[in-house]
Amino acid sequence: MIQRITTAAVIGIDAEPITVEADIANGLPRTFIVGLPDTAVTEAQERVRAAIRNTPGVDFPLQRITVNLAPADVRKEGSGFDCAIALAILGAKEKFISLNESLCVLGELSLEGDVRPTGGVLPIVSSLRARDITDFIVPVANAAEAGLVKGVTVYAAATLHEILKHVRGKKKLAPYQPIEAHSSAPRWRVDMKDIVGQQQAKRCLEIAAAGGHNVLLTGPPGSGKTLLAKAFAGILPTMNEREALDVTRIYSVSGLLDPRTPLVTERPFRCPHHTASSAAIVGGGTNPKPGEITLAHRGVLFLDEFPEFPRIVLESLRQPLEDGVVHVSRAMQSVTFPSRFMLVASQNPCPCGYAGDPKVRCRCTPSQLDRYRRRISGPLLDRIDLHCLVPRQPNTEFMGKTVAATSDEIRARIVHARAVQTERFKGGDVMVNADMGLKDIATYCVVDEPTKDLLMSASDALQLSGRAFHRVLKVARTIADLDGSDRIQSSHVAEALQYRQRT
Repeated sequence: MIQRITTAAVIGIDAEPITVEADIANGLPRTFIVGLPDTAVTEAQERVRAAIRNTPGVDFPLQRITVNLAPADVRKEGSGFDCAIALAILGAKEKFISLNESLCVLGELSLEGDVRPTGGVLPIVSSLRARDITDFIVPVANAAEAGLVKGVTVYAAATLHEILKHVRGKKKLAPYQPIEAHSSAPRWRVDMKDIVGQQQAKRCLEIAAAGGHNVLLTGPPGSGKTLLAKAFAGILPTMNEREALDVTRIYSVSGLLDPRTPLVTERPFRCPHHTASSAAIVGGGTNPKPGEITLAHRGVLFLDEFPEFPRIVLESLRQPLEDGVVHVSRAMQSVTFPSRFMLVASQNPCPCGYAGDPKVRCRCTPSQLDRYRRRISGPLLDRIDLHCLVPRQPNTEFMGKTVAATSDEIRARIVHARAVQTERFKGGDVMVNADMGLKDIATYCVVDEPTKDLLMSASDALQLSGRAFHRVLKVARTIADLDGSDRIQSSHVAEALQYRQRT
């Protein structure tokens, strides 16, 4: 008798159902696992053998065992197949398991027969739910994550013995009751009111957060660029349910999900070091995994010391910034990861950091300055909506008391502007102004004749490309939303153009 058990393999941030087939025949005791397994799956035979031996009431068959993971052309990796392999072997031996086709079994086994957590449970459950698989046996630590998907029944198992009693019908596992997810506390505690001066930079970041725009901060060392970026995380609005589930799927696949908070409710804020490789930023590997731009999906990718990143890394950002997805192709597999993030970058104006500073003389030669600025290509700069100068503040300002808007006050204005955009786009693929395509721009970024004349004359003076021209309109639309205006006015376009002047 051949026993079949359904499990799943993670592919990108989606999943493919896998049928585990087990056959037991006479012959020398040996276990074969076929179907394109990786090392972790091949080693499952030893974990499964020990787990079955240490489970009461069952014995590992001392015969020739063949385990097939179908379809055979899909790469299987990880230890999440252990429970399904164990059930398939025991079912083929004792012929006691009769399972419906709507049950999926996930989990790693310890040598004592305990069920350990595995990665990618949320994308597995959501993907298989679309294929009419509605019952899932998962590790206890993954139950809250699986329970985020509506319309499924989740059973949390602590041991292989519990799973066996469930499938035998002796003692059914109780369906897991999902609990309401609560927002986690913000990681960054820098408040905008604590940053002295820099009103233009704060305004620039408010516009960026309201419309989902990219921003480049340029200023000398110690002017507050990194501090502003950290405070930027505190003015971002909370994610809606759709965004939270998308981000949680990514973090589940990456193994970064906290079991105590199964739903990611805080917008990601990723700040990789400038020595990070292209694969770390974009994603990759033999079996492609999400990179930093995907981990920053619906959040912020902060690149400090922007020109210090390798040229190949910076150029790899061009397509994701434009399309909101990244296509990673390898010899074994090609996957598509979402990458709709806000880029916040900071840089010094020159290698020594003091070009244009009124008090400190720049020590860089013209050739050094030219090489430094050429590290960031024009096409990449063209994809950054807001270019903002962050000048050094006089030391006398740090000693006095200042009155500035708090992060909560700024966030309230941003939440209102985002609500306007949600109503405008009616919950489609476009969620913020930065996501608008050409048709959306033609519909929602209409300007009157005087404003059009201003835009055209400034476009010629600044030598704006077609892409930059449309990005100015998107930024102007965001400024109008913050201003509570239904139409884009000349003042909105003028402010948007101000941020296109590269510093």
